[in-house]
Amino acid sequence: MAERTSVQAALSEQLLLAVVEQLKLPLLQIARRAELGDAKTLPEIQTTADAAVKLLDNYLFGARLALDGQYELELEPVSVASVLYDSGQQLDALAKLYGVELELSLGGKFGPVMAHRSGLQSALVSLGYAMIEALPAQETSKLRLQLAAHRCRYGVVAGLYADADQLTTEALRLGRRLHGQARQPLTSVSHTSGAGVFVADAILQAMHAQLTVSKHHHLKGLGTVLQPNLQTQLV
Repeated sequence: MAERTSVQAALSEQLLLAVVEQLKLPLLQIARRAELGDAKTLPEIQTTADAAVKLLDNYLFGARLALDGQYELELEPVSVASVLYDSGQQLDALAKLYGVELELSLGGKFGPVMAHRSGLQSALVSLGYAMIEALPAQETSKLRLQLAAHRCRYGVVAGLYADADQLTTEALRLGRRLHGQARQPLTSVSHTSGAGVFVADAILQAMHAQLTVSKHHHLKGLGTVLQPNLQTQLV
């Protein structure tokens, strides 16, 4: 028990360091735009501030799980399409600020899956922030990000996908290894700390799920496999 608490505390500290590093950029952007004193920059300042606050909220959500000893979220039947849609709504303003086009892509109709709704949405939004900020630096002809779901042999995959060949399983594995040690652990993917990725990773673990690199319609991204609600399937 003590060992588990120690591990959770270490993970929480690593996440905090990543989030603090991540917040440097939006705070700098807010300061520079505020210096201009131009009314046109106010919406940009609001969007940047909202994104920073939401990332902090998601970090605190994950941190409380560890600190309260409730590191396992209670699962319930959840609509994947609904969560993806609501996540897109939260990401819309930041995506527009970065010139990224958001798309909702569902590979068929899905019944409910077993998840913690707010936990899943927090994870997807955190991923979205990280990927939106990373996309402009990628060598891609179109800045688009798909919030998508599709079936696989293990269940239903929900995640975010883009034209980003740099996003590989090895890049994610290296990022996890460097997390808490390097300022840019996902160096081949993002020029920031990639805090949103690690916040999502921690939240998904509390749902007995895992963040993985996957593909959707020739796009690469980060997602998680969710188990269908068997009770619904049996009805």
